[in-house]
Amino acid sequence: MKLRDIIKQLDKDFPFSWAMEWDNVGLLIGDMEADIQKVFLNLDVTDEAVAEASLWGADLILTHHPLLFAPVRTVTEQSFIGRRIRRLIKEDINYVAMHTNFDIAKMADLNAADLQLKDPRILDITVEDASGNPVGLGRVGEVPEMSLSAFAEIVKNAMSLTAVRVYGDPDRIVQTCAVSSGSGKSEIRAALEAGADVLVTGDLDYHSSIDANAQGLALIDAGHYGTEFVYITYMEDYLKKTFPELSVRSMKIRQPYCVL
Repeated sequence: MKLRDIIKQLDKDFPFSWAMEWDNVGLLIGDMEADIQKVFLNLDVTDEAVAEASLWGADLILTHHPLLFAPVRTVTEQSFIGRRIRRLIKEDINYVAMHTNFDIAKMADLNAADLQLKDPRILDITVEDASGNPVGLGRVGEVPEMSLSAFAEIVKNAMSLTAVRVYGDPDRIVQTCAVSSGSGKSEIRAALEAGADVLVTGDLDYHSSIDANAQGLALIDAGHYGTEFVYITYMEDYLKKTFPELSVRSMKIRQPYCVL
């Protein structure tokens, strides 16, 4: 199958035009006319991912986070990004990233489903679809009334975590819950405006968190990876169903840190 046909279908289901203007998505390394038989999935283009994809004989790596994000001024063996780029090119492995376009098109709904939010709605409208309907980042919806600590347990179980960081009174009752995958402190204002009691996201910092608490919003930091690894499982299933002629393999899901 030609890479251009795969990208055409991906663009239909997860429009690249929906990505935030600061993002970098689509075909980042490779050739639209390349023949693709094996697709390798991971959240990031790590050294381990490139090595495993290469050993398996992958023609395409498809990740969530773009390898090429900040400007790359040199592509050499002396830089970790340069080594990855050089290896992908030398081994003729094409590379596509689906980042905020996937967050908007699917990740937000996956997060809402995992947390069992009732009647989820868009947290932060960013763009319109072809029919003029609003789409955007994150979701906000309702859960049965429960304590913040009880909801934190639901988040832990839903995202396969051993621990979460909670900002707010553990005994506080929450019902309206927002979720924004990845690094979501920029969505604190949207969560407050939506009337959320709690926001689930990742990469929260101290000052943003205590300031949100002061305004009445509790926070649960489930980690960047914890809120996004669902991309791997979803895309593996999607690719196998959409392109049954392709072979698909994923990196093992593993938190990139441990709590000691």
